[in-house]
Amino acid sequence: MKPRRGRGEGTICQRKDGKWCAAFMVNAAILSGPRRRYVYGKTKKEVLDKLADLRSHIREGRLIETSRSTLQQFLGHWLEDAARPRIRWKTYVSYESVIRLQIRPRIGHLGLTRLLPSNVQALYSAMERDGKSARLRQLTHAVLRSALGQAMKWGLITRNVCDAVEPPRAQSRPMQTLDEEQACKFLSIARDDKHFPLYVLALTTGMRRGELLGLQWDDIDWKRGTLSVRRTLVESGKLEVGEPKTRKGRRLIVLPKFAQAALQEQRQLAVESKTKSPWVFFDDKGGPLRPSNLVRRSFLPLLARAGLPRIRFHDLRHTAATLLLRAGVHPKIVQELLGHATIAITLDTYSHVLPSMQREAAGKLDELFGSALLHRPTPKSLTA
Repeated sequence: MKPRRGRGEGTICQRKDGKWCAAFMVNAAILSGPRRRYVYGKTKKEVLDKLADLRSHIREGRLIETSRSTLQQFLGHWLEDAARPRIRWKTYVSYESVIRLQIRPRIGHLGLTRLLPSNVQALYSAMERDGKSARLRQLTHAVLRSALGQAMKWGLITRNVCDAVEPPRAQSRPMQTLDEEQACKFLSIARDDKHFPLYVLALTTGMRRGELLGLQWDDIDWKRGTLSVRRTLVESGKLEVGEPKTRKGRRLIVLPKFAQAALQEQRQLAVESKTKSPWVFFDDKGGPLRPSNLVRRSFLPLLARAGLPRIRFHDLRHTAATLLLRAGVHPKIVQELLGHATIAITLDTYSHVLPSMQREAAGKLDELFGSALLHRPTPKSLTA
């Protein structure tokens, strides 16, 4: 390797394969003895950035002893210092649960720098033998891969062993939607339920459950007949108000008159109850509705009374989108209504609707060109 070192950069070299490497000594007071650390990158700038990041962690006392630390020690450090500040509470709870219940009992005792791809693959196999779902195994892989990716950025390890294993595959849960007749029947049965306006919004706007329960009166523009999605209510042991799922999740929805009338009913209910709650859908104490209570005490009993399949609340969102697409609404409009990041997500999610839309399109083309073809003169060669 030929050295390519600038003033104050430390030992930085470019290897024969073209990659760059930086090496420096860490103070014994930090790691209980002198330690040489290495960081790698495709460019010199990438190495310098990683080096600066690692030195920042050393100055702040957030660097752990990788030669002696176990995987579970590192994961605890990563979860609190790196993951928690940037993820939602519900996500944090699921990550903590995966680390505590799945990773730590099986491979947590292994050294961080000695972790092998075979150890990770054995983890997934053990989870499968124990009857853990494919979705849980996939989440475990995602957590471990993210944590080890951060360890690479910090220069604690030289590779992410999760990239060398076959990741678990989770089978997507089949979507269940109500057809037009079933949706009308559900609303008819729900007409006397106190949460009727909520179900109207769910089926006419396709809003997520958390977005519906996170609505406040200030989000509604009565004059324009619009609704602004600004927050979501998350339940994970405790209730937490957070940002919408994606940047596109913050959106303005034009309400159909049916939904506007239902919200007026909800407003009248709030006035009659003399509550000064800011929440559109509130509990007996004026606080936000707890999602699990809504499903258990209202939604599922209504499905049973209506004689409809036992679907998830989230399937009302799928129902709204499916009915709109079948009614001929452009997928771009449906994407904006649902708050999908891209139209590709909308088309992939509701690809089952596309064949019927294509048949309708073919029918319209027949209407457009059919009459012209019928009156076309017959070629003489065919009459000879």
